[in-house]
Amino acid sequence: MKGTFVLTWILIIYLSQIAVQSQYYSEILPYDPEPVRVTNLHFYLHETLNGQNPTAVNIAQANITNNSSVPFATLAVVDDILKIGPEDNSEVIGNAQGLGLLLAGNTTTGVMYSDFGFTAGKFNGSSISIFSRNTIIEPGREVAVVGGRGKFRMAKGFALLTTYFLNATAVIIEFNVTVIHY
Repeated sequence: MKGTFVLTWILIIYLSQIAVQSQYYSEILPYDPEPVRVTNLHFYLHETLNGQNPTAVNIAQANITNNSSVPFATLAVVDDILKIGPEDNSEVIGNAQGLGLLLAGNTTTGVMYSDFGFTAGKFNGSSISIFSRNTIIEPGREVAVVGGRGKFRMAKGFALLTTYFLNATAVIIEFNVTVIHY
């Protein structure tokens, strides 16, 4: 009995040492947050709806809306161009890739998810993600910035959208984006 008691204590001491030595960290460091930054971006999204190289294409649609003028429950994929200005010859600074879902049967309300990747300038290689309701036909609207990568890591914020130009073949939208990031 005495041997079992001694063996039990040796085992407990041994196991407690293993638990201390096998921790997944080596030391505790104090939390030192990076300063919060606010960046304001201004650019134009150029979307082509028809023609030889469209940048927005419907990929799915509910059967009940085949003859409707407002495409309820339509899913579109986008790969739009981001430019500094509204002109066709403006400098390209990136692209917006994502999905758009048209929802409402009597208005043009949609939900958009897009990743705005920047390929030129100060934010080359960085992106912001927008996931929000978008009332497409309103001239001025607001959508949410929900994330980012690169220089916009852990981003949040909002974008004010203004329809600059709209017809049956093209859309140009002005973006004024406020991004809060680290």
